[in-house]
Amino acid sequence: MSARRSAAALRRLLRVLLATTLLVVLATAWVLWRNFEGEEPVRAREGSTLRQGEAGGPPQGDGGTQPPADAATLARGEYLARAGNCLGCHTARGGEPGAGGRAIATPFGTVYSSNLTPDADTGLGRWSASEFRRALRHGRSRDGRLLTPAFPYPNFTRVTREDADSIYAWVMSRPAVKRPNRPHDLRFPYGLQAALAVWRALYFRTEPFVPDPARSAAWNRGSYLVNGLGHCMACHAARNFLGGTVQGPEAGGAIVSAQHWYAPSLADAREAGVADWALEDVVALLQTGTSPRGTAMGPMAEVVARSTQHLAQGDLRAMAEYLRTLPPAAAAAAATAPSATAAAAARRPPGWAETMERGRQVYEAHCTGCHGPQGEGTPGIRALAGHRAVVLDTPHNVIQAIRHGGFAPATPGNPRPFGMPPFRALLSDDEVAAVASHVRGSWGNDAGIVQPLDVWRAR
Repeated sequence: MSARRSAAALRRLLRVLLATTLLVVLATAWVLWRNFEGEEPVRAREGSTLRQGEAGGPPQGDGGTQPPADAATLARGEYLARAGNCLGCHTARGGEPGAGGRAIATPFGTVYSSNLTPDADTGLGRWSASEFRRALRHGRSRDGRLLTPAFPYPNFTRVTREDADSIYAWVMSRPAVKRPNRPHDLRFPYGLQAALAVWRALYFRTEPFVPDPARSAAWNRGSYLVNGLGHCMACHAARNFLGGTVQGPEAGGAIVSAQHWYAPSLADAREAGVADWALEDVVALLQTGTSPRGTAMGPMAEVVARSTQHLAQGDLRAMAEYLRTLPPAAAAAAATAPSATAAAAARRPPGWAETMERGRQVYEAHCTGCHGPQGEGTPGIRALAGHRAVVLDTPHNVIQAIRHGGFAPATPGNPRPFGMPPFRALLSDDEVAAVASHVRGSWGNDAGIVQPLDVWRAR
């Protein structure tokens, strides 16, 4: 009996091991299939033995030499690179443009941008056009390694072949800069190729841009720029704990890890939805950083300064047309839904009155000269009363504006913008929390109280 029981137990164990092995094999096969699905083949660049320090020279074809790109192609490539804000991430503070090395904080560790100059050893000098396209649209480096999704290839997958090749031609025409790429500093296991492969299998799909025939050409152009090349949703889409987008690409709201500002939802009228804005006001915000309905601050001010202010009027109007349709019904429903901030205000915690009084004192001492005693604003400075950015469910942006200041970008349409000075050296966390609570809970504003712990978390 004992021998039979042992044999039966051994058979059960073998069946479990076999089933587990089969599941692992099937899961691995699925991950591999998902990682290569839709990926176009690449051809190495021929005749690309550039000498160290040599500029990239004429762009090469996918396996064959082509004449140098003409001036129109290079100009188009530079324009598209601005639309994608490529140099914004790939330039370190004080560094050569496009030479990489900028530290980008993420919830999983720090990512360092790579060298985009045509240096043969540390940049893209040996890359072919198809290898560049694969990196841009499929998130795979020249050597086949997977790129981290901090590089927004989930958005760039929509970039057309023609646009990718124009950007490549411009990149390869620029001066080569020798700057070795710095390894990422990601916590285990997020930097492993296996972990990246699983993430891609779960959250990345190759999605070439397909125009909607029911929409206008301008709307489709706007969709392409917002969701693809301009990668607006890389910041504005809500994400789960693994960094995957949730609730669809238009859903919104996420903390921008590098600066700890909140990128509000572009589809919510309570946050950054513009369905009820005039098209000209949306264009003005993207082109100048300010409009009658709002002002760009924090990371968005950088986007305007480096990217959108340089776009053609037709592209700005296309983006505005698209953004105004994200989507009206959902935005209207959100606007009439019960506010979480109102509920928070109704549940006033112990010490609420003392916090509000302290905040009033800080406000009167430092803020009334610009924002007015009732938050009504002064000429050239926006009112705080009724300002939707002030009463967002998350207080991150109010805290960051108080601590770091609020500066709109200097643009030709707004060459001397008013700027709010930083108060982080003057106010304690308790005082920042108190004045933020006062601003969010006075003059008809109904947002919840801010705790010192919220200020610490927003650092």
